[in-house]
Amino acid sequence: MKPKLIVGVFAIVFFTSMLMYNFGNSISTYVNFEEAADRSTSHVIGTWESTLEHGFSRDTMLFSFHMKDQDGNIRRVVYPRPKPNNFEQATQLVVIGEMRNNIFHASEMLMKCPSKYNDPSELELLNTAGS
Repeated sequence: MKPKLIVGVFAIVFFTSMLMYNFGNSISTYVNFEEAADRSTSHVIGTWESTLEHGFSRDTMLFSFHMKDQDGNIRRVVYPRPKPNNFEQATQLVVIGEMRNNIFHASEMLMKCPSKYNDPSELELLNTAGS
């Protein structure tokens, strides 16, 4: 075999391996706050704990609140933007970011709000079933 062919095959294998490695690291699954502590970037799904302290600080320019993940862990979340308009109506939150010093620093936040197309009696049944 010619040396150029060997180098070419090696380069293709190397770059394909690097591509697959980076792709695997970019895929994120939902985790709880405990698992998020061991990762550089995480997606945590949960609900807003409205009984705990929350608000936007003009000094730090951060919106902070407490969130309960699906396993019942409650952590403070800081978000570098003002509070989204439909934050209080959200039935579920997804925060994307990293855990630092037991505080989740969210770079993005997604909210799942009740659909205006749902039957109101269905929503009432869902709310009473969760209680």
